[in-house]
Amino acid sequence: MTRTRPGLCSVTFRALAPERIIELAADAGLEAIEWGGDVHVPSGDVIRAGKVAHLTADAGLAVASYGSYFRAGADEPLTPVLDSAEALGADRVRIWAGRIGSDAATPDDWSAVVDRLQAAAAEAAARGIALALEFHSRTLADTAPTTLRLLAEVGSPALSTYWQPTVGASVDTVLEEYLALAAHTRAAHVFSWWPQDERLPLRARDALWTRFFAAAASAAAPPRDALLEFVPGDDPALLAREAAALRDYLERPA
Repeated sequence: MTRTRPGLCSVTFRALAPERIIELAADAGLEAIEWGGDVHVPSGDVIRAGKVAHLTADAGLAVASYGSYFRAGADEPLTPVLDSAEALGADRVRIWAGRIGSDAATPDDWSAVVDRLQAAAAEAAARGIALALEFHSRTLADTAPTTLRLLAEVGSPALSTYWQPTVGASVDTVLEEYLALAAHTRAAHVFSWWPQDERLPLRARDALWTRFFAAAASAAAPPRDALLEFVPGDDPALLAREAAALRDYLERPA
């Protein structure tokens, strides 16, 4: 069975240089980094991406994915994103399903996003790169049913999804969402926000993470990566504690 890797999203520490993020991740016993396209590895800057790739590998870490801000349905190219992902050595790019929540989307909005996702998936697949949807509010991938609808309508093996706990939802609700998406989930963003966007330690939501990782370990296709995203106060000194909690969840028997 596939083992889920503990990792870090570089956006957790947007103010820090890649070199420092790599040092923190390695010291914390993490194994992979999702590099963000907003600050650390800007889209289209292949020289920067190549440098970060070498720094990551030299530290014994893997590149989990490229966290892009490409939004399907908007008039923006995917090619620079794929160029950076390729230079970074990332085989997966995180993308966004538009800018409108599913409850407000019109049929035209759906068509535009689906058409763009189909074209994007084909372009990425031609370069050996997979795409994965950000499971997030204010996009069409904001609920499990709408995410499943998108995946079905796009109909490409190159497109999968991420999962993360819906902010403000109960433990039972977020676990139901994961179970509905489990077969398509390639990575999880791991954080404890409660009751809204208050950033708490992972252990503050122990019931959630204990149940999630047990469910993920039992899935037919567990997520490849569990990526810490944000820590209380954006404090780098807390990463070691949060990483230890993450590794403990992953090491527990299913």
